[in-house]
Amino acid sequence: MVSHAGSRLLADLADGIGLTGAFTDGLRRLRPRGTGHDPGRIAVDLAVMLADGGEAIADLALLRDQIEVFGPVASTATAWRLLGRTHSPALGESRRPGDRLAPGRRDHRGHTLSSQLSLFDLDEGMCHQVFLTDTPHGEGSLRHLEVRHRAHARVEDRIRCGKNAGLGRFPSRHFAINAAWLELALTAVDLLAWTQVLLLDGELASAEPKKLRYRLLHAAARITRGGRRLYLRISATWPWRDELVRAFVRLATLPRPAT
Repeated sequence: MVSHAGSRLLADLADGIGLTGAFTDGLRRLRPRGTGHDPGRIAVDLAVMLADGGEAIADLALLRDQIEVFGPVASTATAWRLLGRTHSPALGESRRPGDRLAPGRRDHRGHTLSSQLSLFDLDEGMCHQVFLTDTPHGEGSLRHLEVRHRAHARVEDRIRCGKNAGLGRFPSRHFAINAAWLELALTAVDLLAWTQVLLLDGELASAEPKKLRYRLLHAAARITRGGRRLYLRISATWPWRDELVRAFVRLATLPRPAT
């Protein structure tokens, strides 16, 4: 029997959508001789560990101890060395479109009593705020940008959930290591989101990470062999067995990126 069998879904998704290959290409310089653990694989394993609920680099042992499910996993020391040598933009260079600040103000008298107003706001009789957008200058009025921004209030909820996937804890006193960790935490958040969008439906498609972990990722399974292949046999009595099996089936039918 093995635990956390459902987290194999995240690792397979990373492989299937080309994320593992992209990390491997971006971190190729860290493996000049082509020997040892693939840096891209280590990065994905760390992201899977965080999505699974891990809180520290040492929690990578959760995957390492189940080699039949996750394959060879780097040691904690190797993972530390990777983070120390990784240039964070190599992991997240596509995450950063051009950003700009959009300041605005409105009459504060429409605010609720629970709203906090500064002396500056009270003095002028207007409520001032600033929000960040990557919309190019001139493509939308300030009012349009503010309405769109408020419609994205769910982002704050995503951040709250992300704090439970690595964003809330940093492993080191060194900025470079923490910067790489941040990119991997964002990758963990992405893996959970992509899993919900591409592989799940119903309640699980909008469930928070804690519920996903309990119902799918932490599911136990029995390993069997046949036809020179390994199979994960999920207990027929597990309430969300069908949802997990269906997610694996959907993953197998996703188109693979061109190589």
